[in-house]
Amino acid sequence: MSDHFFVVTGGPGAGKTSLITELARRGLHTIPESGRAVIREEMASGGDALPWGNRMAYAERMLERDLRAYEDAQALSGPVIFDRGIPDIMGYLTLCGLPVPPHVAATAKAARYNARVLLAPYWNEIFTQDTERTQTRTEAEATCAVMRKTYIALGYEITELPRTDIASRADFVSVQIAL
Repeated sequence: MSDHFFVVTGGPGAGKTSLITELARRGLHTIPESGRAVIREEMASGGDALPWGNRMAYAERMLERDLRAYEDAQALSGPVIFDRGIPDIMGYLTLCGLPVPPHVAATAKAARYNARVLLAPYWNEIFTQDTERTQTRTEAEATCAVMRKTYIALGYEITELPRTDIASRADFVSVQIAL
């Protein structure tokens, strides 16, 4: 387990990426979400490893990126904040009604993060869609619920982020990772 690795998870449009951006601005080590990077790469190359295309291939591409980021982050000192973690892939597959391959489950169990996972709850007032985030509000709520359940099933403790401005959320995270 890497006690200095912290995951921010939740549904789409809950302010995770904005929070990660603010934490990076404050000088913390941050790891961006792999899903958006995979979507951009696949769209640019005409590939189909997309959440609206080949979902299993999309999950495998995220796993590759997340595992590489996890391994690369081992060299960083101090807290490292991940915009989603490897268990999110399990949650994604569950949400899609797809089986979680044994190697994905094994990787999620082996590549551990700090026991405290920060959950950005669904927040109707800030939810938006864009070209990479096409989920509906209902899907965003369901994603948040699946991520909570997935991390709890893997033995993590959920700490819900407050529904407040980005600076206050970043202050909250700074206190949580200092404990």
